Amino acid sequence: MGVMREQGHWPTFDAVLCGQMSDRERLGLPDHYVADRFGDELHQAYSNLRKLDVLELVRTLEDASVPLVNRYAAGNLLALLGDPRIKTLDPFMIGISGGMVSIGLDADDVQPVLQRFDKLGLNESWIKKECPRHQVKLNSFNIGKYPVTNQEYKDFLIDTNYAEIPSSWAFRRFPIELANHPVYTLSAEACDAYANWLATKTGRAFRLPTEAEWEYAAAGPDAKEFPWGEAFDPLLANTCETGIFSSTSVGMFTAGASPFGVLDMAGNVEEYVADFYHAYPGGEDIDDHLSQIHGRYRVARGGSFARFRDLARNSRRHGHNPRSVTYAMGFRLAESLINQ
Repeated sequence: MGVMREQGHWPTFDAVLCGQMSDRERLGLPDHYVADRFGDELHQAYSNLRKLDVLELVRTLEDASVPLVNRYAAGNLLALLGDPRIKTLDPFMIGISGGMVSIGLDADDVQPVLQRFDKLGLNESWIKKECPRHQVKLNSFNIGKYPVTNQEYKDFLIDTNYAEIPSSWAFRRFPIELANHPVYTLSAEACDAYANWLATKTGRAFRLPTEAEWEYAAAGPDAKEFPWGEAFDPLLANTCETGIFSSTSVGMFTAGASPFGVLDMAGNVEEYVADFYHAYPGGEDIDDHLSQIHGRYRVARGGSFARFRDLARNSRRHGHNPRSVTYAMGFRLAESLINQ
């Protein structure tokens, strides 16, 4: 069994992760209870921030110079008070110009990736899904600054009586204390249904982003490995390495923004895109555990609070594994521009 050692905020293992591990072990957690990342600091943070108004809380949450525990507390207080950033019928979208863009991974980079993440038990075939690096023509589009939140999904459920309630909502209850956290534990079909509802409701061309759109929005024209650059930093995204082990208010990791200013692309929740898995042009069709479970399956992008840093790489292609509870599947919106 791999045992986590604390190295700053960075869990490492004395054995490679393997298929026989429990979900708790996969998260680098021992069998016994351990205090969460913030401990008693969180109580003090709530006490210090509770008299701030909502706009002051937003400024606190979005200020990368503020300690992480204070940003976390500010976000949770905003959830209860009503987060002014969350506008279901007018979500904050970021415009991205189209053109020929490069996505994917050069075949020569597969082994270096495996070496950089050698303690996370990666299978070479998973990384080969990203090959080859190739060009795609994109039309200009908008993409959500944040993933879709619990509040927005609740508004959809109330308006439509749609049947799928996130399994992360304990006892099918809306978690008001997580209203501005990303919604997760959804099927790809529910994500599509939400986007279609919002498009009909607003007359705008909302949808899920394509893989290429998602990757370009995360990596930018310089094809960064992570949204912020080439080196992973556990203080810039909510992954296992950060040590929170739950979702966080959207937009809390502003220093981890992509080159276009898109937030939460490396962590918080995994995000379904519009595409089903297929081999890239000239690439190898990978028959791995996901295709063996699902056959045809929807691709997901980005890391999550329940996954390690390898999934936070911009070019990583993965999907939902129903055999593990450590998959937090959510989504963000894209929008086609009608007049182009």
